Amino acid sequence: MASLSRFHKIALISLGAVGGGFVYYNINSINNENEKKFNAYNSWTTNYTPSVKWDTNWDHRAPESLVRVKRDTEADDNKINEKLEAAKSRAIRHLILIRHGQYHVDKPSDKERILTDLGRVQADLTGKRLASLGIKWDLLVRSTMTRAQETASIIARHLDPQIPTKDCQLLEEGAPIPPEPPVGHWKPEKSQFFQDNARIEAAFRKYFHRAPPEQEKDSYTLLVCHANVIRFFVCKALQFPPEGWLRISLNHGSITWISINPNGSVILRSLGDTGHMDPEFITSRNVK
Repeated sequence: MASLSRFHKIALISLGAVGGGFVYYNINSINNENEKKFNAYNSWTTNYTPSVKWDTNWDHRAPESLVRVKRDTEADDNKINEKLEAAKSRAIRHLILIRHGQYHVDKPSDKERILTDLGRVQADLTGKRLASLGIKWDLLVRSTMTRAQETASIIARHLDPQIPTKDCQLLEEGAPIPPEPPVGHWKPEKSQFFQDNARIEAAFRKYFHRAPPEQEKDSYTLLVCHANVIRFFVCKALQFPPEGWLRISLNHGSITWISINPNGSVILRSLGDTGHMDPEFITSRNVK
């Protein structure tokens, strides 16, 4: 008889002691079951089903959704294939989202909610970091709120002055969607969620999409805005549950980098990066 492993001996002794009876084990059967239990298999070799499937046409710019398909003859097939090829994206859109610097949160109006001295240092360090990347920026978009405008102006000192710059009200801070789990110390009125969600959703649709077919080179867009907006964008872009946005923490002056590939897939290259700052300059809360 084959020698018993330590595990098998213990099992025989334990089970044999129950009721004073004797239990017979088929050793080969045990070995087979253990093999099934402890072997690791790749997910595609099993009947694995993902809990959530990726929506390939999330931006409604997949070629198949842009080209009207009507196949009657082989000639029609050729024309359709030509149109599909012409509608394909060929470049990557890089979106770099910057949270504003630390600011005075207790002022009564937005115009008075300017950056703190530390907030200006944070913006300056972020500007230096962006300049060091050696990227040819295509567009700088600023939220119209004072702290974002000030942060963007400081960053722009380190970049090419010829970069096109735009202001966008859609990027203003707000309450994008009720968070899950709820947070006791932060409870905006339901009407605020209703209004802000529509605006922030519109901002997402405006900036987050694959490159148009006529775009030949990869593009790099800087969006200087706010923590709630950026966190919501990240969840939406990765097709994570958007109500989880408040589970993400972002530091002031942090860099979040999202890339949208020609096929519509999305890559989060960095999230809230402040590695360009010394520890004494890193904050996430505003000054009262």
